[in-house]
Amino acid sequence: MRPHRLRSVLISVCATSAVALSGAVPAAAQSPDAPPRTVAGARSLTVLTDLFAERLLVADKVAAAKYGTSTPIDDPVREKAILDDVAARAVGLGLDPAAVTAVFRDQIEANKLVQRALYARWDAHPEERPTERPDLVKEVRPVLDRITTQLLTALADTEPLRAGASCEPRLRLAAIRSTYTHRLDLLHAEGLVRALPSVCGEGA
Repeated sequence: MRPHRLRSVLISVCATSAVALSGAVPAAAQSPDAPPRTVAGARSLTVLTDLFAERLLVADKVAAAKYGTSTPIDDPVREKAILDDVAARAVGLGLDPAAVTAVFRDQIEANKLVQRALYARWDAHPEERPTERPDLVKEVRPVLDRITTQLLTALADTEPLRAGASCEPRLRLAAIRSTYTHRLDLLHAEGLVRALPSVCGEGA
Protein backbone atom coordinates (compact mmCIF):
# COMPACT_ATOMS: atom_id res chain seq x y z
CA MET A 1 0.00 0.00 0.00
CA ARG A 2 1.23 3.52 -0.77
CA PRO A 3 -0.08 5.68 2.07
CA HIS A 4 0.79 9.04 0.49
CA ARG A 5 -1.45 8.35 -2.51
CA LEU A 6 -4.46 7.37 -0.44
CA ARG A 7 -3.84 10.18 2.04
CA SER A 8 -4.26 12.83 -0.64
CA VAL A 9 -7.46 11.21 -1.87
CA LEU A 10 -9.01 10.88 1.59
CA ILE A 11 -8.05 14.40 2.60
CA SER A 12 -9.64 15.70 -0.58
CA VAL A 13 -12.79 13.72 0.14
CA CYS A 14 -12.97 14.99 3.72
CA ALA A 15 -12.24 18.58 2.78
CA THR A 16 -14.94 18.54 0.14
CA SER A 17 -17.58 17.05 2.39
CA ALA A 18 -16.54 19.26 5.36
CA VAL A 19 -17.97 16.69 7.73
CA ALA A 20 -15.85 17.82 10.65
CA LEU A 21 -16.71 21.50 10.31
CA SER A 22 -20.37 21.58 9.37
CA GLY A 23 -21.78 18.28 10.51
CA ALA A 24 -23.28 17.91 7.05
CA VAL A 25 -23.38 14.42 5.67
CA PRO A 26 -22.62 13.94 1.96
CA ALA A 27 -25.56 12.50 0.08
CA ALA A 28 -23.43 9.43 -0.53
CA ALA A 29 -23.14 8.81 3.20
CA GLN A 30 -26.86 8.75 3.82
CA SER A 31 -27.35 5.29 2.39
CA PRO A 32 -25.00 2.31 2.39
CA ASP A 33 -25.84 1.88 -1.30
CA ALA A 34 -25.11 5.47 -2.25
CA PRO A 35 -21.32 6.00 -1.84
CA PRO A 36 -19.04 6.12 -4.87
CA ARG A 37 -19.21 3.29 -7.36
CA THR A 38 -16.61 0.60 -6.81
CA VAL A 39 -15.12 -2.11 -8.92
CA ALA A 40 -16.35 -5.66 -8.36
CA GLY A 41 -15.03 -6.98 -5.07
CA ALA A 42 -14.12 -3.61 -3.57
CA ARG A 43 -17.18 -3.73 -1.37
CA SER A 44 -15.84 -6.96 0.11
CA LEU A 45 -12.89 -5.05 1.56
CA THR A 46 -15.18 -2.50 3.19
CA VAL A 47 -15.78 -5.09 5.89
CA LEU A 48 -12.16 -4.35 6.88
CA THR A 49 -12.09 -0.60 6.30
CA ASP A 50 -15.39 -0.16 8.15
CA LEU A 51 -13.92 -1.96 11.16
CA PHE A 52 -10.73 0.09 10.91
CA ALA A 53 -12.84 3.27 10.88
CA GLU A 54 -14.93 2.07 13.81
CA ARG A 55 -11.78 1.30 15.80
CA LEU A 56 -10.39 4.75 15.02
CA LEU A 57 -13.54 6.43 16.30
CA VAL A 58 -13.16 4.50 19.55
CA ALA A 59 -9.75 6.19 19.85
CA ASP A 60 -11.61 9.34 20.89
CA LYS A 61 -12.95 7.52 23.95
CA VAL A 62 -9.54 6.01 24.67
CA ALA A 63 -8.01 9.49 24.56
CA ALA A 64 -10.78 10.92 26.74
CA ALA A 65 -10.22 8.13 29.28
CA LYS A 66 -6.48 8.76 29.46
CA TYR A 67 -6.20 12.53 29.03
CA GLY A 68 -5.10 14.29 32.18
CA THR A 69 -4.18 11.04 33.94
CA SER A 70 -0.93 9.17 34.43
CA THR A 71 -2.00 6.51 31.91
CA PRO A 72 0.24 6.95 28.84
CA ILE A 73 -0.84 6.73 25.23
CA ASP A 74 1.89 4.18 24.60
CA ASP A 75 1.32 0.95 26.50
CA PRO A 76 3.92 -1.59 25.30
CA VAL A 77 2.77 -4.30 27.71
CA ARG A 78 -0.86 -4.21 26.56
CA GLU A 79 0.16 -3.80 22.92
CA LYS A 80 2.33 -6.91 23.12
CA ALA A 81 -0.51 -8.83 24.78
CA ILE A 82 -2.87 -7.85 21.96
CA LEU A 83 -0.38 -8.79 19.25
CA ASP A 84 0.47 -12.11 20.91
CA ASP A 85 -3.24 -12.88 21.22
CA VAL A 86 -4.10 -12.14 17.58
CA ALA A 87 -1.07 -14.09 16.38
CA ALA A 88 -2.24 -17.16 18.32
CA ARG A 89 -5.80 -16.79 17.08
CA ALA A 90 -4.59 -16.32 13.51
CA VAL A 91 -3.13 -19.82 13.51
CA GLY A 92 -6.55 -21.27 14.33
CA LEU A 93 -8.02 -19.37 11.38
CA GLY A 94 -5.37 -20.63 8.99
CA LEU A 95 -3.77 -17.20 8.66
CA ASP A 96 -0.11 -16.22 8.74
CA PRO A 97 0.41 -14.95 12.31
CA ALA A 98 3.19 -12.57 11.28
CA ALA A 99 0.99 -10.96 8.63
CA VAL A 100 -1.95 -10.66 11.01
CA THR A 101 0.31 -9.15 13.65
CA ALA A 102 1.44 -6.54 11.12
CA VAL A 103 -2.17 -5.58 10.37
CA PHE A 104 -3.00 -5.18 14.04
CA ARG A 105 0.21 -3.29 14.73
CA ASP A 106 -0.96 -0.79 12.11
CA GLN A 107 -4.32 -0.52 13.89
CA ILE A 108 -2.58 0.25 17.17
CA GLU A 109 -0.35 2.89 15.58
CA ALA A 110 -3.32 4.45 13.80
CA ASN A 111 -5.20 4.62 17.08
CA LYS A 112 -2.26 6.30 18.79
CA LEU A 113 -1.96 8.79 15.93
CA VAL A 114 -5.52 9.92 16.63
CA GLN A 115 -4.96 10.01 20.39
CA ARG A 116 -1.84 12.16 20.09
CA ALA A 117 -3.59 14.62 17.79
CA LEU A 118 -6.54 14.88 20.17
CA TYR A 119 -4.19 15.53 23.09
CA ALA A 120 -2.56 18.33 21.12
CA ARG A 121 -5.96 19.78 20.21
CA TRP A 122 -7.17 19.69 23.79
CA ASP A 123 -3.95 21.21 25.09
CA ALA A 124 -4.34 24.09 22.64
CA HIS A 125 -8.11 24.48 23.08
CA PRO A 126 -9.18 23.69 26.65
CA GLU A 127 -12.80 24.44 25.79
CA GLU A 128 -12.80 21.34 23.53
CA ARG A 129 -11.59 18.96 26.24
CA PRO A 130 -13.94 16.06 27.01
CA THR A 131 -16.33 16.69 29.85
CA GLU A 132 -16.70 13.01 30.75
CA ARG A 133 -14.07 10.33 31.31
CA PRO A 134 -15.12 6.92 29.91
CA ASP A 135 -14.15 3.83 31.90
CA LEU A 136 -11.24 2.44 29.92
CA VAL A 137 -11.54 -1.10 31.28
CA LYS A 138 -15.30 -1.57 31.56
CA GLU A 139 -16.54 0.62 28.71
CA VAL A 140 -13.85 1.02 26.06
CA ARG A 141 -11.79 -2.17 25.98
CA PRO A 142 -14.78 -4.50 25.51
CA VAL A 143 -15.60 -2.58 22.32
CA LEU A 144 -12.02 -2.90 21.11
CA ASP A 145 -12.02 -6.61 21.96
CA ARG A 146 -15.21 -7.10 19.94
CA ILE A 147 -13.70 -5.27 16.96
CA THR A 148 -10.56 -7.41 17.25
CA THR A 149 -12.62 -10.59 16.93
CA GLN A 150 -14.53 -9.17 13.97
CA LEU A 151 -11.30 -8.10 12.29
CA LEU A 152 -9.80 -11.55 12.59
CA THR A 153 -12.88 -13.06 10.97
CA ALA A 154 -12.83 -10.43 8.24
CA LEU A 155 -9.14 -11.05 7.53
CA ALA A 156 -9.90 -14.74 7.08
CA ASP A 157 -12.91 -14.04 4.86
CA THR A 158 -11.01 -11.62 2.62
CA GLU A 159 -7.72 -13.52 2.39
CA PRO A 160 -8.02 -14.47 -1.33
CA LEU A 161 -8.95 -10.90 -2.27
CA ARG A 162 -6.15 -9.38 -0.19
CA ALA A 163 -3.59 -11.67 -1.83
CA GLY A 164 -4.69 -10.64 -5.33
CA ALA A 165 -3.02 -8.14 -7.60
CA SER A 166 -6.07 -5.83 -7.46
CA CYS A 167 -6.07 -5.54 -3.68
CA GLU A 168 -4.53 -2.07 -3.46
CA PRO A 169 -6.94 -0.23 -5.77
CA ARG A 170 -9.87 -2.09 -4.23
CA LEU A 171 -8.65 -1.19 -0.76
CA ARG A 172 -8.35 2.48 -1.72
CA LEU A 173 -11.94 2.50 -2.94
CA ALA A 174 -13.13 0.67 0.15
CA ALA A 175 -11.34 3.21 2.37
CA ILE A 176 -12.99 6.11 0.57
CA ARG A 177 -16.37 4.42 0.99
CA SER A 178 -15.75 3.95 4.72
CA THR A 179 -14.66 7.57 5.04
CA TYR A 180 -18.06 8.63 3.76
CA THR A 181 -20.06 6.04 5.65
CA HIS A 182 -18.47 6.80 9.02
CA ARG A 183 -18.28 10.56 8.40
CA LEU A 184 -14.57 10.65 9.16
CA ASP A 185 -12.99 14.05 9.64
CA LEU A 186 -9.48 14.85 8.44
CA LEU A 187 -7.80 13.45 11.55
CA HIS A 188 -9.60 10.14 11.44
CA ALA A 189 -9.10 9.89 7.68
CA GLU A 190 -5.38 10.27 8.34
CA GLY A 191 -5.68 7.52 10.91
CA LEU A 192 -7.43 5.32 8.36
CA VAL A 193 -4.52 5.77 5.97
CA ARG A 194 -2.16 4.69 8.74
CA ALA A 195 -4.27 1.58 9.33
CA LEU A 196 -3.95 0.22 5.77
CA PRO A 197 -0.33 -0.59 4.80
CA SER A 198 -0.28 -4.25 5.83
CA VAL A 199 -3.67 -5.29 4.47
CA CYS A 200 -2.62 -6.35 0.96
CA GLY A 201 -0.06 -8.99 0.13
CA GLU A 202 0.55 -12.69 0.12
CA GLY A 203 -0.22 -14.11 3.54
CA ALA A 204 -1.62 -10.85 4.88
